[in-house]
Amino acid sequence: MSATVVLITGVSRGLGRAMAEEFIRGGHTVLGCGRSARAIEELRKKSGKQHSFEVVDVALDEQVKAWAARLLKSHGPPHLLLNNAAIINKNAPLWNVPVDEFDRVIDVNIKGVANAIRHFVPAMIEKGRGVIVNFSSGWGRSTDAEVAPYCATKWAIEGLTQALAQELAAGMAAVPLNPGIINTDMLQSCFGGSASSYPMADQWAKRAVPFLLGLGPKHNGQSLTVS
Repeated sequence: MSATVVLITGVSRGLGRAMAEEFIRGGHTVLGCGRSARAIEELRKKSGKQHSFEVVDVALDEQVKAWAARLLKSHGPPHLLLNNAAIINKNAPLWNVPVDEFDRVIDVNIKGVANAIRHFVPAMIEKGRGVIVNFSSGWGRSTDAEVAPYCATKWAIEGLTQALAQELAAGMAAVPLNPGIINTDMLQSCFGGSASSYPMADQWAKRAVPFLLGLGPKHNGQSLTVS
């Protein structure tokens, strides 16, 4: 894929930050959001004026709606929409996960994805092109103890994305993507010190960005893993 407009949610840290920086290095225009004002300001200072980074909580539909209106006016619909923003519960049996923590995982990981789709995808459909990648997980295709809320959201993303794939116009694609196991803050919260045996996000991004740029209509509805 030639130079393209890439929209990434959750660019404050981890995979989102690594992808944003790698896409920029490749000459692509990156539009991103995150909840950390400090991280967003850092990205603004490091990147050129053609890129746009804003503080947005994807779980809040009104914020996503306003953000989408600004970006669609300034940049048009993205070629790649990467719904990456996600959080995980602290390791605990399901019955010990506090209500507010459970709700927040659901709100960010499922509703946040739906909010981005609601406000960006109609413009992509109107253009008749674009790929939507909703980040799943190995725990969207398997399960483990003490991360039940997170597993539930990622299994939901698999189903949501495959249903969305059946609704899109020809020439488009929606893909649930397992990024693999990467040493991020999220992994460290689950694996502790053993997370260090896995690749860092910037290493992963060097493989992931070309993989993402290679996605197209033929991949619509496929559950993929970064290889």
